[in-house]
Amino acid sequence: MTDVTEQDSGAGSDRAAHLRERMVAELIGNGDIVSGPVEAAMRTVAREVFVPEVGLEDAYNAYDAVVTKRDGNGNAVSSVSAPQAQAAMLEQADLGPGMRVLEVGSGGCNAAYLAELVGPTGAVVSVDIDEDVVERARRLLAKAGYPRVDVVLADAELGVPEHAPYDRILVTAGAWDVPPAWFSQLVEGGVLVAPLRVRGLTRTVSLALADGHLSSRSTRLFGFVPMRGTGAHDGMLWELRDGEIGLRFDDVFDGDPALLKDVFDGERTDVWSGATIGRTELLATVQMWLATALPGFCTVVVDKARATGVVSLPGNRTSALGAVDGANLAYVTTRATDDEDLVEFGVHAYGPQALRLAEETAEHLRTWSRVHRGGPGPRITVHPAGTADDELPDGRVVDKTHSRVTISWPIAANVAPGREALHHPTE
Repeated sequence: MTDVTEQDSGAGSDRAAHLRERMVAELIGNGDIVSGPVEAAMRTVAREVFVPEVGLEDAYNAYDAVVTKRDGNGNAVSSVSAPQAQAAMLEQADLGPGMRVLEVGSGGCNAAYLAELVGPTGAVVSVDIDEDVVERARRLLAKAGYPRVDVVLADAELGVPEHAPYDRILVTAGAWDVPPAWFSQLVEGGVLVAPLRVRGLTRTVSLALADGHLSSRSTRLFGFVPMRGTGAHDGMLWELRDGEIGLRFDDVFDGDPALLKDVFDGERTDVWSGATIGRTELLATVQMWLATALPGFCTVVVDKARATGVVSLPGNRTSALGAVDGANLAYVTTRATDDEDLVEFGVHAYGPQALRLAEETAEHLRTWSRVHRGGPGPRITVHPAGTADDELPDGRVVDKTHSRVTISWPIAANVAPGREALHHPTE
């Protein structure tokens, strides 16, 4: 429970100030805060006001979000994001005095940071679909001294046209698509920062608007509660072996689950790629590379309560990146190497052409290791739905309801001549 006495007393205020300074110093040390304005904003806002559900230590934990509302099944539907994620998004947004900002998803705390960054000549509008969340944000913003933030109850799919246009739009809920309102309410040259889900993988992307489309400027890896309302998206699930194994596809996939009905009854084919990764190295680029390269990309999920071991994953993992090709299924796993700090990527595959699919997947892992590891990462563009193919850049095209997203991969500067990727994956 919250120690109300601690937070309201003079001693509590001193303790909060100390923890706030410690949090900011930690985020600077990790490279999450890189600019003076973001540093100043995060030193100024009394974060504890916006998370009265927890004590001061939890309020100023740099890496943990605070869930503020759950649904009937216990799933988080609203939260105050972790300071690390907030700092990173604020840096990605490149905010300045006098800007008009739309925040999608209210919690209060992030809106206060935005208000500090745009100053008295700017404007912050925060929109949320949940009346409880809106009322809570209004109350806590007023208590913290930010009554000028306009908190609006609405479905963010339509934006907030009465206060448009905006120099920046920051989305603090997981978005599967970019609706037309976010395009039309953003000024030319403006920036959208959103946790955008593409091929089942969420990346917080900073996207600049120019000539009717959005182009990525930077990409970070953070998780957010999913969007609700019109913009909600569940994807597609194929269940195998009476629900023991699930194959999750984020987009429409033109395949036949009946072809995989008995796929695990056959012999398993294993191919080891020779590509390694550090045990503490982020998987962000290899995940997105496989999502780009594999046409039938999916996530293979194991129900622990029904698990028989047919899908073999290291440790306590219950999911893996996978691919479906007709009656064939493959998934990526790892094994230990002679170097205790490294693991090797491998592929387990089933089906009549298991070896071919396993070899193709392993070669994509080798390409990532050789060409894209440590490189600039993917370039993401978002065009309105209906944009012709010849107007899109090269790369994997992912069609959504309102937009066409492309993922392409610039070659890393340190790649030796002749070792670049042989092709750019496309649909």
